Amino acid sequence: MKKAIYLSLACSLWIQAAQIELETINVETKVDTEVIQDVRGEDIKSADLGEALFKQSPSVSLVRRSGVANDVIVRGQKKDNINVTIDGTKVYGACPNRMDPPISHVLTNNIDYIEINEGPYNVEDFGVLSADVKIHTIQPMDEFQGDINLGFGSWGYKKAALSASGAITENVKFLISASTETSGQYEDGDGNDFVGQIQREIDLGQTIPATQYQDKYKNLDAYSKKTVLAKLFWNITDNQELRLSYTGNRSDDVLYPSSKMDALYDYSDIFNAEYIATDLGKYSKELKIQLYQSEVEHPMSTRYRLMGAQNYMTHALTTKMQGASIKNSFDVANHTITAGLDYSLRNWDGLYTKNEKPLPGDFYYSINDVDTENMAFFIKDEIKMDKLVLDLGLRYDDTTVTPGNDRMKLVQEDNAYNELNGYVFGTYHMDTTTKFFAGAGKSSRVPDAKELYWIGAPKPLPTGGMFAPSIGTPDLEATINYEVDIGMEKSFDNASVKAKVFYSQLDNFIAFNSSKMQNKYENVDATIYGFELSGTYVATTELYFDYGLAYQRGEKENPLVDQTETDMPEIPPFKFNAAVNYDYDETLGFKAEFIASDAWTNFDIENGEQELDAYGIVNLKASKRWGAFELTVGVDNVFDKTYAVSNTYNDLILLPITGPDANVMLMNEPGRYLYTNLQYKF
Repeated sequence: MKKAIYLSLACSLWIQAAQIELETINVETKVDTEVIQDVRGEDIKSADLGEALFKQSPSVSLVRRSGVANDVIVRGQKKDNINVTIDGTKVYGACPNRMDPPISHVLTNNIDYIEINEGPYNVEDFGVLSADVKIHTIQPMDEFQGDINLGFGSWGYKKAALSASGAITENVKFLISASTETSGQYEDGDGNDFVGQIQREIDLGQTIPATQYQDKYKNLDAYSKKTVLAKLFWNITDNQELRLSYTGNRSDDVLYPSSKMDALYDYSDIFNAEYIATDLGKYSKELKIQLYQSEVEHPMSTRYRLMGAQNYMTHALTTKMQGASIKNSFDVANHTITAGLDYSLRNWDGLYTKNEKPLPGDFYYSINDVDTENMAFFIKDEIKMDKLVLDLGLRYDDTTVTPGNDRMKLVQEDNAYNELNGYVFGTYHMDTTTKFFAGAGKSSRVPDAKELYWIGAPKPLPTGGMFAPSIGTPDLEATINYEVDIGMEKSFDNASVKAKVFYSQLDNFIAFNSSKMQNKYENVDATIYGFELSGTYVATTELYFDYGLAYQRGEKENPLVDQTETDMPEIPPFKFNAAVNYDYDETLGFKAEFIASDAWTNFDIENGEQELDAYGIVNLKASKRWGAFELTVGVDNVFDKTYAVSNTYNDLILLPITGPDANVMLMNEPGRYLYTNLQYKF
């Protein structure tokens, strides 16, 4: 089963220079990259990729918002500070409250593997500040095959998925994958579902009764979701290929109990076209041209809450991302050079309505038809010198952010950003079992439309009329990351270990300032540093272990305006992941996971964060295969612990605060969760 993967991982630490192909994926494991393999086979519990990454990587923390579509933090960074691509396409969510983060627009059952590249060591993509997450979906197969999955779990969870792939002709392959999924409101370890968690806050006096669900909506499912993935690969000639794909997501009635609004629906469409040509000549080992477009619609509303029983507010948002890139690579002596052009245009639009009608006057636009246009040139060089491999990269970005002032009386200024970024990263192979690596780089990301121009929901004035606060700050600078990473890898006969430390200097980090009435986003210099340790141990041919731990600490250089503290927001504490795997034979396997975190003792209290307790949970899973059938059963949070992993930074709009010392609502994680999945392969 997965035994071969762990053995190949241990071996790849010293033989990767020979470009070994791992069993489940065709990807060369890089020293600065964490590869999470076989996501489709491992994470069958639900569609939520954020939760899957949290379970498998110590450097990833979860931002829990609902039963699905949860966000992630990598190395103490989230939002636009980390870059997310799906098969090379850049995807953004439409919600300024992060109800639909980029990773929510692809499902675990459609994912082959994921690369997490930490640091500023990527010049091919726009806005890679502190890390990037590259999601690779499943590919068409040469021979016809497919599978059917049926899943069931606690709290009424149900899922059905079907995939089929194969050759249409000698040169054309296809893949089709579709799924439908629904779940009721999960319960935390105290037995509280979403309604119960809100009621707990009402009883504590930390939120108002109007935030509770109306009686007729208290038993709503947490979400329902339908998806489709379609691909067509055409081998035009022996060295030319055209790849076309479409991903569609349709989520309805997604409940967000810790927010004031729920998503009426969340729809996305991703179109991707790639042309790849190899061996075109001396100066073109591989030429790749890519065109893509992603569109997201996300209306969120108070319709289901008591506050919306008579008059409900809706914040309807859309975003469209269009991109194109061309890159060419070739070899010269001991150099592999890649050069290319990258272009993207994002439009983001938001509208407030009351009972489905636009608000009167000038108060109905939240994000006013903002375009973010980026044009870039990049070049990188991999130089192999005996035991040393040196990677160099440069990227020049020209970015403009333009609001649509023709639709509002309020005039908002354009913003322009130009930046040259780059890195140098070296790997020294001391011998066949030991390597050292170090890198230094500079990267940047521009403010988004929310941070620059966001207009808050209008509120009535005591003297009459309406007031809409300008939450965005239109003169924000781009954030610059100067970072150094140092580490080593060591392999043994039956084990491997990898350790690394990093130090990041963030100039003009974009922080949220709760002390301000308007223009709440503010630039501040900051530092983040930390370390990570991970490894594997193969005890016997049946028993093997993997582990990982991560710690990071962040501080602002100076307090924000009218504040006194310097703790950085959203810096998770020490986290530890470990797993024990036992393969009884080729058809029967068991897995036990342990995930633990220290308490939050350093947090941004002035901007809404609060102390969270330490926790430790155990997850169990077993799978058995009979011919074409495979049955998986599992239980997460075996001991039914009540705990929370996501903090309450005021950059997100959570349930209203009712007093100067009151905390906003903490979203607890699910309690004991039982699930099963039956798969049939054909």
